[in-house]
Amino acid sequence: MILALAGRRVDAVDAKQQRFPAKNVDMVRERIRSLLQTQSAVALVGSAACGADLLALSEASKLGLRSRVVLPYGREKFRTTSVTDRQGDWGPLYDKLLNEVEKSGDLIVIPANSEDTAYGETNQSILDQALLLGRQLTDRVTAVLVWDGKSRGQGDVTEKFGIYARNKSIPVVEVMTL
Repeated sequence: MILALAGRRVDAVDAKQQRFPAKNVDMVRERIRSLLQTQSAVALVGSAACGADLLALSEASKLGLRSRVVLPYGREKFRTTSVTDRQGDWGPLYDKLLNEVEKSGDLIVIPANSEDTAYGETNQSILDQALLLGRQLTDRVTAVLVWDGKSRGQGDVTEKFGIYARNKSIPVVEVMTL
């Protein structure tokens, strides 16, 4: 099974609504690990933001699974805008995991059309890369949403990931962050 994953980042310290509180990191890590095992995953395709992405990449690495990472910007810009801007020690984990992925040739930086569309384009590319990998490995693809199960409203890229997947007839499973 090839898993295409997108999900919530860890909440900012001043978040008005909890979607992925830092206190739930270990619980979500265990849920992701369990999913990787029960789905008999052989590969994971996702991005590398703090929270769901890095937890999934870390668990996939520990299990010896192949990981393909899609970024809308170069490594350093993405690190600043989507990794180290939240509490926690995400930066060193990001560096370690991206070094592994880059070494294996599975780091893809897409040329996002604009800042406004970068993350939506990344999510579409994650699904496309998962389907490509599925064809190459002759394996099925499932999309994974790691979230609180509720839309943030217009512009919720995690919700849209699920919509993109369903539009491509990719089954969707959810991992709850709460």
